[in-house]
Amino acid sequence: MKKGISASKGYAIGKVVVKMKTEISIEKRHIDDVIQEKERFQKALELSKSQLEKIKAKAEKEVGKDKAEVFESHIMLLDDVEFAGAVTVKIVNDHVNAESALYDIVDLYMKTFQAMEDEYMRERGADIKDVGSRILANLTGNNSSIIDMENNTVVVAHDLTPSDTAQLDKSKVIAFVTDIGGRTSHSAIMARTLEIPAVVGLNDITDSVKDGDLIIVDGVEGEVIINPDKNTLNTYKIKKENYNKEREKLKALIDVETFTKYGNRVEVFGNIGKPEDVDQVLKNGGEGIGLFRTEFLYMDRDSMPGEEEQFNAYKTVVEKMGKRPVIIRTLDIGGDKKLSYLPVPEEMNPFLGYRAIRLCLDRTDIFKVQLRALLRASVFGNLRIMFPMISSLEEFLKAKEILKECMDELTKEGKSFNKDLQTGIMVEIPAAAVNSDELAKYVDFFSIGTNDLIQYTLAADRMNEKVAYIYNPMHPAVLKLIKMTIEAAHKQGKICGMCGEMAGDENAVETLVEYGLDEFSMSASSILKAKELIMKK
Repeated sequence: MKKGISASKGYAIGKVVVKMKTEISIEKRHIDDVIQEKERFQKALELSKSQLEKIKAKAEKEVGKDKAEVFESHIMLLDDVEFAGAVTVKIVNDHVNAESALYDIVDLYMKTFQAMEDEYMRERGADIKDVGSRILANLTGNNSSIIDMENNTVVVAHDLTPSDTAQLDKSKVIAFVTDIGGRTSHSAIMARTLEIPAVVGLNDITDSVKDGDLIIVDGVEGEVIINPDKNTLNTYKIKKENYNKEREKLKALIDVETFTKYGNRVEVFGNIGKPEDVDQVLKNGGEGIGLFRTEFLYMDRDSMPGEEEQFNAYKTVVEKMGKRPVIIRTLDIGGDKKLSYLPVPEEMNPFLGYRAIRLCLDRTDIFKVQLRALLRASVFGNLRIMFPMISSLEEFLKAKEILKECMDELTKEGKSFNKDLQTGIMVEIPAAAVNSDELAKYVDFFSIGTNDLIQYTLAADRMNEKVAYIYNPMHPAVLKLIKMTIEAAHKQGKICGMCGEMAGDENAVETLVEYGLDEFSMSASSILKAKELIMKK
């Protein structure tokens, strides 16, 4: 038995097909004819774009337009003047071959993404790597064909890129297993979209199996068993049958409002990163959006999104959700999350630095564009604004003051907005939790961001495997801060929700229900199970 990370729940029993990691050797060579080398690179870019357009079209048919959008961002990277220009400049200035220049630029981009705190953004470094690998393969003529598969195939790979997953035969693949990756890696996201089990981060699974091996994938516990004995096989056949029955049973809760067994109403919302994610939330019975991470509108581009573009994105989400609440977090960028077109100073500790509300209060020109777009979209549904990384009442009041300025501007322009719009804060800094009794007098709602609250409270970087044992959502100090925040909100007649990973943690539900948490917000795939657990408490 090998232990990894459960990326998509469920059980699968099938035959292994190993997708071997293809390494292309990069040799740095001096180039005299830089014009010819630039042309080689340009042809590889054009071929890569043509390939990705075909893959995108295939993905749209098989997994839906929203999940195929990742290839649009890949195509955009190929069209990105800054990316291609950086490679070309390196070819010309350093007189090096295109392969070497490309490798260096891709490596630089990947390191930037991997240094980010947000797990989702770190995993997006895989997008850069995927695009770079495709261009490199086209430069070297080293294109590997996609493997043939039979029914009940479990794909075992070092990693699965978006291009890999789009080209696999979805009618035959029943599970993914990879050496590397986390819950937000593309192989994991694709597995959850297809509703098939996945275990990632197994380190050396590709060295432990061979084609044709029988393998059990336990996506519940994050384990795989290679060539199991008869008793183990029978045990997992029963587990698989019971799991599938339970999953079908959960679908009955899609349109059911969530109440505890004591009759207390609890709302179960979904977290999204882009407008297309709303469909999955609704499909899984989400009663609202508890967190719209708006920073993704600012990523993978070379300029700031304008007011009209943002307005249309927010309008799309609130219209799709109808009367259901949509909590939109204002821009959480800066420090560890960098934008190529927004220079910020280098910092010794970016997690505690110039980011989120701190950046927005300083760069009101950026902040007001977003606030105006949010206000205009507020008339199309139940939109609420949430300010991130608030550490003091002064910050919240300043943000409200800027929001009022935007309201006055729109009034003068004759543009409509919801004058009774609710505004709240993300409680993710211990200072906000400790001072929640005072903050609760001024906000309309709280939403506890446990990912940062836990790491700040325990002084344990959640990305550092050396101190991972310290990062514990159920630590008494963390629970005290959560309980304190909920009680402070209720004392003022305000709602308190939670949008961090802890909200979807099955082990934490009972405690959070006991504390009186009003709203749980999580990834779409966790909603139905959370509903069931809450209704039992």
